[in-house]
Amino acid sequence: MGFLLEYLWTAFFTRSSVEDRKILAIGETIEIRSTILKESRRINIYLPHGYAEGSTKRYPVIYLLDGSIDEDFIHIAGLVQFGSFSWINMIPESIVVGIGNVDRQRDFTFLSKNQNQEDFQSAGGSQQFINFIEKELQPLIKKEYRTDSEKTIIGQSLGGLLATEILFKQPALFDNYVIISPSLWWDNESLLNLEPKPDHVNSIYIGVGKEGDVMESLANKLHQNLLSRNSRDTQIYFGYFENQDHGDVLHLAVMIVSKNYLSDQKNKNWINY
Repeated sequence: MGFLLEYLWTAFFTRSSVEDRKILAIGETIEIRSTILKESRRINIYLPHGYAEGSTKRYPVIYLLDGSIDEDFIHIAGLVQFGSFSWINMIPESIVVGIGNVDRQRDFTFLSKNQNQEDFQSAGGSQQFINFIEKELQPLIKKEYRTDSEKTIIGQSLGGLLATEILFKQPALFDNYVIISPSLWWDNESLLNLEPKPDHVNSIYIGVGKEGDVMESLANKLHQNLLSRNSRDTQIYFGYFENQDHGDVLHLAVMIVSKNYLSDQKNKNWINY
């Protein structure tokens, strides 16, 4: 009797079968050959809903460092999708360009005589990587996709160091900077000795979690440096996330940034979450 009941139960609940199976896609992956870097790079692209329906609408672009599929691309693209839902309305519909890594230590750091070269053997290639973004990647994205003129960069940790370097040295590359837990300790904090010129940048967001005195104090120092040299045109935000650490601060910070896209408040000095 027990065998019969088990058979009937199994037969009833396993009647369904797969009728169709398709690949689930949220965008596309492209491979490009970089003349500047002398290597191929994988770029992951998230396209907003309705992008491929023949519309002529153009979209702002978010460039994501650490943008490999197994890094930050999927969950940041998901946050951008969520934030742009019409009933959420935190951020405009946007294209996300995830730059897949080959050697982040090389690409995200500038030359340093102060770091232990045994630990950072490939370091020092950030200027070449910035050139790649400016002269190859951005023109390609503009050519191949329906973009408008607004460009945002998101970088965390060493990616935050690179985003800060771009802000200080070539600020016009992006309109908005999202700098999370930046590794400003690199080269004895020398980047902070430069004079930032945030004029004509739309917004700068600096976020840090509970990550120790060095990371927290340097992020705050960056914030204060930028405030002291700010023009009236740039919105500068700071977020301290006391319940997050280096591993999970990025996601909440991006959510907060999404809310601030629609904010009319300027020059916020401190935001606690």
